[in-house]
Amino acid sequence: MGPKTAKVYETIRARLASGEYAPGDKMPSERALSEELGIGRTALRQVLARLLAEGALEVRGRSSYRVPGAVSVTTPDGLEPWRIHGERDLYDNRWVKLQLWDVEPPGLERFEHHVVKLHHVAIAAVLDDQDRVLMMWRYRFVPQQWGWELPGGIVDEGEDPSETALREVVEETGWRPKSVEHVVTYQPMVGMVDSPHEIFVGHGAVQVGAPTDLEEAGHIEWVPLTDIPGLMARGELMGSGTLVALLHILASRGKQGATAAR
Repeated sequence: MGPKTAKVYETIRARLASGEYAPGDKMPSERALSEELGIGRTALRQVLARLLAEGALEVRGRSSYRVPGAVSVTTPDGLEPWRIHGERDLYDNRWVKLQLWDVEPPGLERFEHHVVKLHHVAIAAVLDDQDRVLMMWRYRFVPQQWGWELPGGIVDEGEDPSETALREVVEETGWRPKSVEHVVTYQPMVGMVDSPHEIFVGHGAVQVGAPTDLEEAGHIEWVPLTDIPGLMARGELMGSGTLVALLHILASRGKQGATAAR
């Protein structure tokens, strides 16, 4: 993207973030956006294609863009949350905390439930202009398995998760993303483990040196997105963050292809 195209991309992104373009809203037409933002239709389509790839927009029909997020289901009413009467630590160090929580589900007796508290984590999927994703081939001793992973790591205290994602990519791969965009925050084991995972997607990267985190680095490779379903079927994609990020990307691409085929 050139400076003008990048500026238009940031303008639309800011409008989406501010709610000016709200979930479920139909976007202005390409002609209207082109005239308002002072950009040619071809360059505008590059911006819109990037926003589609990131999942920030979806296309309905031919050249009709909409902000995703509108849903048909409603939030159920009248349900009560569990009551938490207290908690106590069983084990605590810099990596993991194990607790017992005194909980009471609605209409049931109180009991103690184990809760594991882990760190806040940020993970990044960085794509290049050849539809490849930056990945690491690593050995994980817990499952005693080799596999492909995305770079990521622990969010330091006071650090913005997006900065964590950028930092971890550089440390673990030697590549610096031009930027990253937040996709989703989720909990990998919501029934017992508290460990917020932040997923980011980036486009474009510059190699700035060799990996500095040698424990994490392993083998670095740009893996074609077309290989992802096969690697998944072979059980070679490790970690929920890797799977969530790559499935998001594939789903976004699939949605574009299905819409374009109509």
